[in-house]
Amino acid sequence: MPVSRVAGMLLLSWIAAGAVLAGAGDGSAVATLPATMRADDIDRKGGPEVLTLHQLPVPKPGPEEVLVALDTAGVGPWDIDVRESLAYWKNQQFPVVLGVDGAGTVAAVGAGVRGFKVGDPVYAYAWDNPKGGFYAEYIALPAKAVAHVPAGLTLKDAGAMAVSALTALQGIDDALHIKPGETLIIHGASGGVGSLALQFAALRGARVLATASGEDGVAFVRRYGASAAVDGRHGDIRAAARELAPGGVDAVLALAGGEALETCIDALKPGGRVAFPSGVRPEPKARAGLALVKYDALTGPAEYARLNEAISAKKLEVPIAAEFPLADAAHAQQRMAAGHVLGKIVLRIR
Repeated sequence: MPVSRVAGMLLLSWIAAGAVLAGAGDGSAVATLPATMRADDIDRKGGPEVLTLHQLPVPKPGPEEVLVALDTAGVGPWDIDVRESLAYWKNQQFPVVLGVDGAGTVAAVGAGVRGFKVGDPVYAYAWDNPKGGFYAEYIALPAKAVAHVPAGLTLKDAGAMAVSALTALQGIDDALHIKPGETLIIHGASGGVGSLALQFAALRGARVLATASGEDGVAFVRRYGASAAVDGRHGDIRAAARELAPGGVDAVLALAGGEALETCIDALKPGGRVAFPSGVRPEPKARAGLALVKYDALTGPAEYARLNEAISAKKLEVPIAAEFPLADAAHAQQRMAAGHVLGKIVLRIR
């Protein structure tokens, strides 16, 4: 469904519900919105059963914030870490609304916000957002964490890709500095990050050996741009790497850990590079003369501008492995924990 049609449907639904859009005299845009919203949150740490649908107050955006009426939210392994232990989370006051990325339409903007207006289709990534996460009908977050949805993407696609696409592109460009003609192994290429990293690597002119799990995983990564592919658990990674690059590969993007990753690193040429995002476990082993670059996805206007340019240039495809309604966030996380997810899992909120 075109983004413009989705945005229009959302606006009509708000009006039907009694939401009245207006402009404030100080330059801010506001909306008469529901007082409460549905949110799938946690009241304590624990298993999937602690995720419960509640009615919570709709957050109010500050002067430099945007309120987004969410259509889709991404589900990632980091959400499970937060649910189980509040790992990496500073905001530990219950109830905690999980989720770090998603997409929707602008419902209100603060007085200091420029470049966004009510009704704009947007996507966003915010880690440990002080006013709550994306497993909800509304989210208020800093405007610098928000971007316009590029032409050609639906809200569902945009909601599935925010943190994954930023992580993928910054791994290819900023951590590894991939250049045309180079060879790259993407280990764990069939997930939400890997399937996008494959496409960005191809955009930069690299030849990629992708590792994935199972015959379906191997077929999947070939579909999304791998020059060669091998089953990371049962295939011969060494032989596949030698065939792609007899003198050794230039770089490895590690999206999964373990012995198979160490085999990928063995295939590097002298002076080769390795990068991995935070959260990969176990992390690559330190080796003499090998620089390991650990990185986190950054968000901001410059990062989004570069990402949107790459999305448009590549005509990015966003593979969605499964989708669940907001009320079934627990089942979505159980599916994530079960493994062998080809692409990204999402929550459909509207």
